[in-house]
Amino acid sequence: MRSCGPSLIKYVLFAFNVLFALSGLGILIAGSVVLADVSEFNHFVEGRVLAPPIVLIVTGLIIFLIASLGCFGAIKESPTLLLTYAVLLAIIFIIELAVGIAASVFKKDLESMIKNSLQESIKRSNSEDTIAWDNVQRKLMCCGVDTPADWRALSLNKTLPASCCQPQFIDTAVGHCTESPALGKDKYYQEGCVGKLKDRIDKNAVILIGVGIGIAFIQILGIILACYLASAIRHARQAN
Repeated sequence: MRSCGPSLIKYVLFAFNVLFALSGLGILIAGSVVLADVSEFNHFVEGRVLAPPIVLIVTGLIIFLIASLGCFGAIKESPTLLLTYAVLLAIIFIIELAVGIAASVFKKDLESMIKNSLQESIKRSNSEDTIAWDNVQRKLMCCGVDTPADWRALSLNKTLPASCCQPQFIDTAVGHCTESPALGKDKYYQEGCVGKLKDRIDKNAVILIGVGIGIAFIQILGIILACYLASAIRHARQAN
């Protein structure tokens, strides 16, 4: 190509796609970190909570592949490849938008969903429930659904588990709080787990939303650059 304009755009698009590929890896890593964090408490959350980070991981992989196509199209100066690249970016953008809208709608029911799941789990109190509760109560430093009293009201044995004890008050000989009142306001965690679990999920949602918005703006720029370069290449070839 003899035209300086398209050549410059070609190199700009190539550099853009290198950065875009790196951002795809960044999305993949962010999605993996969030998924690993939320998966710790998957006993109490529905699959819908795990869906956004999984979508982000898949999107990161696809973005990496699409960026490679964009680099190849820019180097070969192929309008067909560049337009295919732009269409794929637009499709990914629409998918991300749809996932974001679905997540916003689902977020309204998040707390009630978590609360119902926690309450049903306490009522069952089987071995899986006990392991899951011990994990969430120790890691989030909480006890019960809303308060420690939930264990006495809802559980089968009507007693507080050892995981409700604050570590510094656990008697190592018995593995539990000793010499404490019934609801242990002096030695047991007093905050319920529903609020802390929701906050943990909300925190991860902010990360996903921030990454998603950032990538969306990059995608729009990529679509514009690809379409402009494809058009410039066609005009230059027709002129020759």
